[in-house]
Amino acid sequence: MAAADPGSPLDTDWRHGAFAQIFVRSYKDSNGDGVGDLRGLTQQLDYLRDLGVRGLWLLPINRSQDGDHGYAVTDYRNVETAYGSVADLDELLKQAHARGMGVVLDYVINHSAAQHPLFQTSRSDTTNSFRPWYVWQASAPAGWNVFGGNPWRSATTGSYYAPFWDQMPDWNLRNADVLAFHQNNLRFWLNRGVDGFRFDAVGVLIENGSGAWENQPESVNLMRDIASLVDSYSKRFTVCEAPSASLSYAQACGRAFAFGTQSDLIAAAGSSNSAALSRLAQAPAAGLSPFLSNHDEFAGQRPFDQLGGDPGALKVAASLSLLRPGTPFIYYGEEVGMSGGAGLSGDPRLRSPMSWAGNTSNGGFTTGTPYRALAANVSTNNVAAQAADPNSLLNHYKAVLALRNAQPALAKGTLENGQVLGSTLAYWRVLGNERVLVVVNTGRSASASLTVSGAPASANLQALMGSSTPLTANASGQVTLSVPAQSTVIYKVQP
Repeated sequence: MAAADPGSPLDTDWRHGAFAQIFVRSYKDSNGDGVGDLRGLTQQLDYLRDLGVRGLWLLPINRSQDGDHGYAVTDYRNVETAYGSVADLDELLKQAHARGMGVVLDYVINHSAAQHPLFQTSRSDTTNSFRPWYVWQASAPAGWNVFGGNPWRSATTGSYYAPFWDQMPDWNLRNADVLAFHQNNLRFWLNRGVDGFRFDAVGVLIENGSGAWENQPESVNLMRDIASLVDSYSKRFTVCEAPSASLSYAQACGRAFAFGTQSDLIAAAGSSNSAALSRLAQAPAAGLSPFLSNHDEFAGQRPFDQLGGDPGALKVAASLSLLRPGTPFIYYGEEVGMSGGAGLSGDPRLRSPMSWAGNTSNGGFTTGTPYRALAANVSTNNVAAQAADPNSLLNHYKAVLALRNAQPALAKGTLENGQVLGSTLAYWRVLGNERVLVVVNTGRSASASLTVSGAPASANLQALMGSSTPLTANASGQVTLSVPAQSTVIYKVQP
């Protein structure tokens, strides 16, 4: 598959905007079969544009063995039948681009499905040409423990390496033919106008033994090369998942999820945890993307469940996440405070159908019967109810994202002069000559009166959010202001 870049209709800054993480199966059903699909997502693009996101990350949409989460891929160049067709994806791209939004696909580079034709051939005997495409041993090596279990799985022709599930065998990424296979798959989608990729499980791509199976230098170098391929196309986007080595992969991939920070964001919003606030006051390393939760239970439950449903705490968490440096990610439904699925546990609890309306039979997700239980709080926390309430969590997300999109310092600037003043976090976002002051009072009960340093001497500051009163700095560059409990106040230094 030769490179054939169709170009990009998006502006350069789209990659600095917030992203929505979308599980297509659970987002919107267009045909009443109870399963979300690409046409349903396309129907909701106006909602996502109005929310203020600039990009969409779609969990795997390839044909898969699991028939749910999509990480057991059986065909890297086709779309899950229940989601529609490649033509439906083309239309989604066209419509998203027309609204100024990019579309990023989840790419599973570490492993395939056991039902993938190449693995079926690989396991058939020990001498076939595709045997070296996967990680095989004549018998299972001793002494391995990966994610709490033995990653080696027995088959009639030997033992294969599959740490996540016996039905998801690892590719042998030391094999040049395997790398070429993946590179060609990436070009296939990039040539169609896909705007980039989120790469799954990059910390475990290559193993060097039972005590060296994670975050090996070869894995980092491999992802640097893959990111370079993606970057050879115009205005494309790459982000990597590496929970235990986010910084290393941020440097290699260009961006990586800021694992660990999500716990600080929740702790600060929920209990004004001073240690968490102190860490949030520090400037993050370049390329780390903040988020509050995602589709995996190990990253934490949905914010609504972690914060006891407190509306003020949910708004604080949103402000803390969306106003940090880096490209923030919003898990679908987070913006209306969706809870976990009723009666569900594990990862499925985090992957319920989107709460579009308060109908407890289908939540506005489908005209049929949802394939999975709805969020436990669908009757109260849904788009229809919150869109009509100017003080809702949804409208808070819209306001913060609108400001982020309008102020380059909030979208692309550094974090400077971070200060923890009691239950309040204050910092400056700085880009060139632009200086924007962000102050978030995480306290639940009391208004905070505080003095913040870091302004130019005697500068005038315009209120952008949370206040209508302008401020003037003193000769030492200090400003004094009051911030209500669980509120966000933003000011910009005037030229």
